[in-house]
Amino acid sequence: METTRKTSSTNLLDGRRSSGPGQILKGMTLEELQAWCIDRGQTRFRGLQLFEWMYRHQVTNPDTMTNISGEFRGYLREHCIFNTLELLKVTQSDTGTTQKLLLTTADDLHLETVSMLEKNRHTVCLSSQIGCNVDCDFCATGSMGFLRNLSVGEIIDQLIAAYQLTDVPVTNIVFMGMGEPFLNYDRVMTAADIFHHRQGFDLGATRITISTSGILPGIQRFIREKRRYKLAVSLNATTEAVRSKIMPVSHTWSIEKIFSELREYQSDSQRKIMFEYILMQDINDSPEDAVRLINMIKDFDCKLNIIPYNETDGRYRRPDEEVIEKFLEILYRRRGNIQILVRWSKGQDIAAACGQLAVRSS
Repeated sequence: METTRKTSSTNLLDGRRSSGPGQILKGMTLEELQAWCIDRGQTRFRGLQLFEWMYRHQVTNPDTMTNISGEFRGYLREHCIFNTLELLKVTQSDTGTTQKLLLTTADDLHLETVSMLEKNRHTVCLSSQIGCNVDCDFCATGSMGFLRNLSVGEIIDQLIAAYQLTDVPVTNIVFMGMGEPFLNYDRVMTAADIFHHRQGFDLGATRITISTSGILPGIQRFIREKRRYKLAVSLNATTEAVRSKIMPVSHTWSIEKIFSELREYQSDSQRKIMFEYILMQDINDSPEDAVRLINMIKDFDCKLNIIPYNETDGRYRRPDEEVIEKFLEILYRRRGNIQILVRWSKGQDIAAACGQLAVRSS
């Protein structure tokens, strides 16, 4: 079911996007806002107020920032831009628990974000790029090619748009939408820091997951900077030959190189790693694959996320139910202390499930 989102006086859609003149404030950190305010004859405290209005309260209309002087509100209204995206369409799954948001940027490019509800859990799947140049063979986003990285403000405005769709607070954020987060590292981490900041969205670090296809320099930097967010690594194959065929990134950074880095990371941090494995018919779903998969990760303190493939218009297919059950049976029998999760992705009926996001900009 498709709906068009109506706007209100404080809605994300109601302000100007960043196509016109003006200073774009959305995406600035607390320190940047404080410096910006000082440069305009204001106080550092004014920067904190702006930070809280934009992120904690998600306000986009300066006129509603009631603890800021009328003169400065007038300056903000005339010279600043608080919105970077416009929400074009909301598509809702038949179950009503998943919504796919189609948004457009100031340069008229389109991206998608997914909001998923399950009991008291509200997870938002964010995009980090428009398109993707990792070019995983089974992923619809790769068919778009790569257009550009998203700005910090554009990442944040996806979350604000999801907040405005429902009264259920956001509990979890996953960078598993369009694009490879570690190829837009600085902006993704800045957005995550704002999501985590107490005066910002105030989400716990363990509520934010960064998923990578295996960009080794990004993994190394994430580890070196001692980031507290959850790390998820997509495996999707149990041999280098198969992984290189379906994930070209493996030609540059082999899974063994990635594992070597992750072993060192875990020995220092004692933190769980999540491995993701998309199960595809006749590609990586054999009993032998199941045995190899457990053997590959058995020395890690980790979670294994099995994702039965979400079909697109491509040549890959989801395995039959009995094949999936056999694969899982082998995993459960050999798992030891490994926690195994099976993610039956929500939103397949609206092409909002894992690997299905792809849009064409007109």
